[in-house]
Amino acid sequence: MSSRDLILARVRRALADVPRDDTPYDRAVRRDYLREHGNRSAGRTVDLLAENLADYRALVHRCTAGELPATIARLLAGRGAASVAVPAGLDPAWLAAADVTRMPDSAADTPAALDRVDSVVTACAVAIAETGTIVLDGGPDQGRRRITLVPDHHICVVRVPGQVVSSVPQGLERLDPARPLTWISGPSATSDIELDRVEGVHGPRTLEVVLVSAR
Repeated sequence: MSSRDLILARVRRALADVPRDDTPYDRAVRRDYLREHGNRSAGRTVDLLAENLADYRALVHRCTAGELPATIARLLAGRGAASVAVPAGLDPAWLAAADVTRMPDSAADTPAALDRVDSVVTACAVAIAETGTIVLDGGPDQGRRRITLVPDHHICVVRVPGQVVSSVPQGLERLDPARPLTWISGPSATSDIELDRVEGVHGPRTLEVVLVSAR
C-alpha cells in the first residue's frame, strides 16, 4: 500500500461518522468577519503599509516611476552590490542606471551560486497594509522562489496604490492558490529562548521595499 493510499484511508476513517448531507465545507464556517479594519483612503492604506513594513525592520523608500532606476541604483551602490539576480520578466529599465552584473534567473542556478550573488531585485504580486506583508507568486517579474531566499539583500518594488490592499482577505482574492506563494513580513529573522534576534536565517538579512507611484 502506498503512502497516498494510507493517507486517504485515514481520511475516510475520520469522515466515517459524518452524515452525507452534512453542511458543505464552504458554508460550515461563518465568514461575516470584517474585511478590513477602519475606512482608510488609498493614500492612508499605503502609509499604513510603510509603517508596518518599517516596524518589521524593512527599509522603506518612496519614489515615482521616473525616479525608480536611480533609486534602485542608489540602493545597490549603498550595499556595494556588484551582482544582482534578475527575474526573467523584470523591466530592464529598472536596472538601467545600476552598474552591476546581472545574473538572470535560471533553473541551473545552485544554492552556492546564488549565495555569491550580492542582491536580488523583484516586483511583487500584492502588498497587505494591515500586516506589513509582501506576497510573491513566482510571476515573471518575481522569478523563482529561491532567488529571493538565498541572496542576502532583496529589493522589492511595490506599485502604489494599485498593488496595495488593506487586509489579508482582500489579498487572498488577488492571489492564485495554485501558484508558489511566498509571504514576506520584513527581513528573515528568528529569536532564541533568550529573545536574541538573529536576522538572515531563512532568507535575506536586509529587505528594502520601494513604494513606487506613477508620478
